[in-house]
Amino acid sequence: MIKKLSHATVYVLDQDRAKDFYVGKLGFEVRTDQSMGGFRWLTVGSKSQPYIELILMKIAPGPMLDEASAAQIRALLEKGAFGVGVLESSDVRKDYQELSKKGVRFNGPPQERPYGIETVMQDDSGNWFSLVQRPG
Repeated sequence: MIKKLSHATVYVLDQDRAKDFYVGKLGFEVRTDQSMGGFRWLTVGSKSQPYIELILMKIAPGPMLDEASAAQIRALLEKGAFGVGVLESSDVRKDYQELSKKGVRFNGPPQERPYGIETVMQDDSGNWFSLVQRPG
């Protein structure tokens, strides 16, 4: 029986740069950084959520991607075509101010929505995340 989701893949253009972004700007922690031959398994996660990890996966040909598929994903990522997920915050307005000062790109300031307060931010590779503060 499947019990839970433990990892989710976020494709990145450069793993070192992505690690700096997620750890240095977002405050995530490195969970695993292991090289296996020419492959690097790099995962990060929120300190307040120990049971799920984001795999910062370099786009490269390998067992799952041929060169043409890797090139297509790379082009879409560089274009900013991926909405990766939702990150929750206890104070979106404060996070928006602090992350903006660190150079994180947003599509605009936080807005009131039926589901809470939201803004949309972009990582250093071009992935978009909704940053949400739930009501109450």
